Amino acid sequence: MTASTILLLLLLLIIAGCLSFFQYLYKVKNKSNVYLFLTFLRFLSIFSILLLLINPIITTNKLEIIKTPLPIVVDNSSSISFLNAKEKAMELAQKLTSNSAIQEKFEVQSYLFDTDFRQSDSLTFKGNQTNLDLVAKNLKSIYKNAFYPTVIITDGNQTSGNDYVYSFDENNKVYPLVLGDTTKVFDLKINQLNVNRYAFLKNKFPVEVFLQYAGDKNVTANFSITQGNEVLHKESVSFSPSKKTAIVNVLLPANKVGLQVYKAKIESKESEKNTFNNIKNFAVEVIDQKTTVAIISTLNHPDIGVLKRAIESNLQHKVVLLKPNDVKSLEDYNVLILYQPTTAFKSVFEANKKTNLNTFIITGTATDFTFLNQEQNNFVFKMSSQEEDYLADFDSQFNLFAVDNLGFENFPPLQNNYGSITTNGEVNVLLSARIRNIDTKAPLLSFTENQGKRAAYLFGENSWKWSLQSHIDNQSFEKYDVFINKIIQYLASNNAKKSLVVNHESFYNSGEAIEITAQYFNKNYDFDEKARLTIDVTNIKTKQTKNYDLLKGNNTYKVNLDGLLAGSYNFSVKELNSKTSYSGHFEILDFDIEKQFVNPDVQKLKQLAAQTKGKDFYPNEIDVLIKTLLDNEEYKAVQKDVVTKSPLIDWKWLLVLIAVFLSTEWFVRKYNGML
Repeated sequence: MTASTILLLLLLLIIAGCLSFFQYLYKVKNKSNVYLFLTFLRFLSIFSILLLLINPIITTNKLEIIKTPLPIVVDNSSSISFLNAKEKAMELAQKLTSNSAIQEKFEVQSYLFDTDFRQSDSLTFKGNQTNLDLVAKNLKSIYKNAFYPTVIITDGNQTSGNDYVYSFDENNKVYPLVLGDTTKVFDLKINQLNVNRYAFLKNKFPVEVFLQYAGDKNVTANFSITQGNEVLHKESVSFSPSKKTAIVNVLLPANKVGLQVYKAKIESKESEKNTFNNIKNFAVEVIDQKTTVAIISTLNHPDIGVLKRAIESNLQHKVVLLKPNDVKSLEDYNVLILYQPTTAFKSVFEANKKTNLNTFIITGTATDFTFLNQEQNNFVFKMSSQEEDYLADFDSQFNLFAVDNLGFENFPPLQNNYGSITTNGEVNVLLSARIRNIDTKAPLLSFTENQGKRAAYLFGENSWKWSLQSHIDNQSFEKYDVFINKIIQYLASNNAKKSLVVNHESFYNSGEAIEITAQYFNKNYDFDEKARLTIDVTNIKTKQTKNYDLLKGNNTYKVNLDGLLAGSYNFSVKELNSKTSYSGHFEILDFDIEKQFVNPDVQKLKQLAAQTKGKDFYPNEIDVLIKTLLDNEEYKAVQKDVVTKSPLIDWKWLLVLIAVFLSTEWFVRKYNGML
């Protein structure tokens, strides 16, 4: 307490004493005990009030003992139960946390983990994923800059997250307690299966399967892929003590549209402890994206032949060559390529006003730009009869769809009439025009979208030279063909705006997060934050229906359907105010990743212990682990002098005392008839 504060307190004592004396004792003839008591009460009240006004800071010193934290983390995933180690895990955790010597030396904190990391409340061993990497991240966050040991009771079989061996702080020792039977048993396993989620109808799609073997003798296994009762592929695979793995590559036909579910299986004549990992279900969405493209032209030009070849390099695309007068109906086509349109195309433009197909307009020296000004409103052409060569500049900021720069800057120039091309509305430019070294700022290849209708414009002929240049550069037409097909794919997509847009996968693996998102737009196509979205999910086999609300996030509504059993489901998303709805279907494949293991991953846990300078232990070594923790002199409690400074006004009891003093004074005066 400073000298100025002490002087202020003395001054307060004098002021409180003088005021109390003047109130009850000054010029009072009979100074009875009642007056003296009232004077004392008034003195205390005035002094307390004045003390609050100056509000002195009170400093207190307190010694605290800071123990070293000891997080004890238990694996709560279902693999612990599957390996028959559930009771042992609970026993080990209880023995550690209840040990009095451990409690005296450490600040024990109990946690559990599966897909999440949280304080241990009750162990269920029902978690559908194991994420040890998450343990490392959370411990670093909780015990930032602290020096402490960690005990992890787990089988070490991680199913999600990054490699945990190098995730933990290497300066803080980790002591894994290894759960599960470490005895090596005969086991065949589908370790991994890679397949694309989508395939095109009438094509073949690749399946890559990684097989794994645990055993000490030669064995021949049968690997098969089936769909329902039909066997699509079957072969024999040999393993030996020196050959523990095998890779099988298969091409499967995509003959039916829709979600196709398959089963991969490996088996042998030998008996196995775990057969769950012998089977892996997978699914592929087969899409029929057959696109018919009509190239309409009055000219015979090499550009047309190159376009046809490039487009039909995709087996899902078919090209029909037509003259304007040959067009009877546009209903049979998905995309129109109008090559150098003139007045002869009048009927084609009129017909397309009804069918509203997306178009790819290519101009050149034979184009009637006056006619084109009348039939479209995305560009205004002011062209002369003079011909000009236009080079291309690639715009890396283009983002309508992914496209690579094929070296367009070095491609031969395209020919078009000289003049100005002015955009009218929003235009996305992929290639801009350049005359020799002069940037014209005009588009060369651009895209527009107006009320759901898409259009592409290429302002120049002789693009067949681009195809040849690409072949010279890459020894193949492939890159140029992919470039042309991306344009066709963009134009073939129907992206008309809908008020309710729902995003979901066609299938999920059981244990994965089953998340469905939706967006609802008002009549101005603005995101409606006041929408009320619900989803009904029905199991096709059991007919059981569940209803959920979609919760609003950042410009989206979301629902998590975790907990659904494997099977086929229909669902319907509804907006309750407008009655707008969307119906869909998804499949949950039967695959429990936590049942794929027959042994703990001892090697990984040993690496983790070595990386952090700790040591791995087995359940029968729990007493050795406890002794190791207690004998380690690195973990000592720290005595800390805690200085607390608090203003007197925070002391609420002083206000209570002032109220007591004033109340007592009032009652004494009332009782003695002095009011």
